[in-house]
Order: sequence, then C-alpha cells, then structure tokens
Amino acid sequence: CVPATGFETAGARLGAEDIRRLLRWKGVIGLGEVMNFPGVIGGDRELLQKIIMARGKVIDGHAPGLGGRELAAYAAAGIGSDHESVSLPEAAGKLRQGMYIMIRECSSEMNLKDLLPLVTDKTYKRCFFVVDDRSAADLLRDGDMDAVVRKAISLGLEPVRAIQLASINAAEYFRLNGLGAVAPGYRANIIAIDDLSSFKVEEVYHNGRLVARRGQPLFPLRKAGKKPDSTVNIKPFGLKDLRLPPRGEKMPVIEVVPGQIITRRRLEKVKTLQGAVATDTGRDILKLVVVERHRASGNIGRGLVKGFGLKKGALASSIAHDSHNIIAVGANDEDILAAIKEVERLDGGLAVAAGGRVTGSLALPIAGLMSDRPLEEVVDGLESLQGLAAGLGTKLPSPFATLSFLALPVIPELRLTDKGLVDVNAFKLVE
Repeated sequence: CVPATGFETAGARLGAEDIRRLLRWKGVIGLGEVMNFPGVIGGDRELLQKIIMARGKVIDGHAPGLGGRELAAYAAAGIGSDHESVSLPEAAGKLRQGMYIMIRECSSEMNLKDLLPLVTDKTYKRCFFVVDDRSAADLLRDGDMDAVVRKAISLGLEPVRAIQLASINAAEYFRLNGLGAVAPGYRANIIAIDDLSSFKVEEVYHNGRLVARRGQPLFPLRKAGKKPDSTVNIKPFGLKDLRLPPRGEKMPVIEVVPGQIITRRRLEKVKTLQGAVATDTGRDILKLVVVERHRASGNIGRGLVKGFGLKKGALASSIAHDSHNIIAVGANDEDILAAIKEVERLDGGLAVAAGGRVTGSLALPIAGLMSDRPLEEVVDGLESLQGLAAGLGTKLPSPFATLSFLALPVIPELRLTDKGLVDVNAFKLVE
C-alpha cells in the first residue's frame, strides 16, 4: 500500500506490476499490511490484483474496527492477519473469521492488557505479539519484543506461552521454517536468561555465535556511509498559508485517544480571530498542520486536534505514517512555522519551538525517518525533546509517536493529510 490511499501525497508509488516483480525477489515472503481496507471491501481493481498476485504467500491485514459482513469480505480476499484490534470483542470477532491475531504493544498504542484474555488453550496457536512502532528510547530502556514478553508475564500469562507468542507462533505464521525454536535443525538464534519470570536477557546468540552480553554488542558497529540524498522538498510558504478559514460555528476536531492509535471525530465550537480559526488552549483545541515534503506541491493540510494539552509552543516531525510528510501541532501559527522550518533545515527530523524560536531539535537525515548517530545519542536527543514538550504542557508519554499517526488515513475516525481532513469511516475527504 504505497501510498496507503489516494488522500495523500507520497514519495513513491507501488503499482500492481511493481508488486508482481517484487514478489519474485528472494526473501520476499508475502504482501505486507493491506491497509486500504475500504478498497478491498469495495472491490478496488488494482488493489485486488495485488492480492491475487500474492496468493500462496503470506498476506497481512489492517482492519481497524471491522466486523460483520465487511470483515467477512475483507478476510475472504485471502488476508490472513490483523494487528489493529483495540478491544477484546473486536479481536475475538476476527479470530472467529479465521484470522491470526497480532497483539500489539508499542510506544503509543498499548493493546496487550485488553487483548491478553483472548489467549487461551484453544486460541493461543493463532495469536502472536507485534510491536508495530517502538521509539528509540523504549528500545534502549525497555527492549523490543522482550519487553512485550516481560509485560505479558507480569499480566499473568504463563512464561513459556508468552515466549511462544514471541517466537514459534510468529515464525510458523510467516512460514519461516527453521526459526522460532531451540531444536535440532533449527537455526541457532538463542537468548540465555536467568529467570523466566523476570525475562532479563543475559546473552544473545545469532547463527550459533555469541553476539551480545548484558545488553552490549560484541560485534563492531557499522559506520555511517556517505550522506544520503535529501528527501525534504517543500514549496516555500509563510504564516498566511497556515490560516484555517472557519466553516461555521462548529468544526470537526481530531480527538486523540490516550494509549490507542484510533482517534475520535468531534464537532466543537471554535474561536475565531481576524477571520481565521484560532487555537483554544483552555479547551485543548490546537492547530494541526501537514506540509507535503516530497514533490514541492505546496499542499498544506490544516485542521484541529484535541488531546495534546500544549499550553504554548509547537512540535513538528517528518515521521508521519505512512507517507511521511511533515506534521506539526501547536498553540499558535508562529511556533508551528518555526518548528516546520527547523525540520526542513535539518533535512528531516523532530523539532520543538516556543516563543517564535526553536528550543530543541533532533536530525533524522536518512529519509527524514532515521539517524546515523549512535543509539544512546539519539535517545538523549529524543528524551530532551520529550522533556521540552512536557514543559509546554503535554501529558502524553510519547507525544512525537502520537503525532506521527495523525496523518495515517486508514485508521478511524478522523485524520489529516496534506490534502486535508479525511473521514476514515466514510473514506472521503471532509469538505
């Protein structure tokens, strides 16, 4: 799904012919995350052609909130899994339709506690853990899949079963023969732990070779190569381009749901100032902006968001799933502009601004998504920015992670892209 929908401007496009060619590559095991679920249900010809080409291989799903006949239609296309369930009834319904359930626990979407009762003696073989997105800070401080296993055990899941959901179950679903177990004929990718319950990893073996001990690598780290090509290409714009004209006394607002990837659509009475919609920090109604950064099209999506809690300042990021245009949230246009311009100057990254000036930033020069600096240095930078964001008033534990999903137009209910507000349930742009 590149792009995920036609409601956004992406940096590239994968058509059916591209998919056909890619599926022939060695190591390609299937089709990842068919995100345009309304397109599948509605019979989008090109999308169904991609799925047909992948038959016989693994086809991953993305079906937030689907149930009943719509879910049956989606599963009937040959899609075998889903990682978007946020409630036990939703996940149970997908399991009954024959899908594998990926139980997600990541930096901003935490579904493990709600979905863990789904795992029983009868169902556990069709469940496994995924992380979807974990921040660099969480990777360093808590771990990756091992952190999910630890939390599952702490919530009462039997330790060996928790390990199964992180290893052999996933390997069998993805048809990765020879992975996921400690047994003759399996690849010797092994971790050594002192205690099952605490699940603290002491040693890591890869292909039978000791590669890490107590969290430290025993192999040389690859040095960064030449500076990557620029991927930030923005048409010049100014403050006037961030103005949001009022469309009546009430306007749609994206409401963040703490700890979840879904949002809610609200209609809120808005304040106006000099003929434009103004933020209202007292009611936590902030400006949300998405600036297209691949083709210098000049597209700027403008909307309102509730749930960040900023009393002043702005945050901006070039991580904005899945097309990764620049997304910013703020209490005023001046700080939003300053934060976006800093991300542009960095050639991709994260930025915080307040009082019309940049107060902190972190460069992500590789596609605007990754850093070529050591992990510890990146985490220090990220945690510094999160501290600055907290100082501006946000209570969100991972505000940049939350921000990154607000431009993804395949997660209900309301999103913002460079082309405008998207009503995901109706699958259309909001006038």
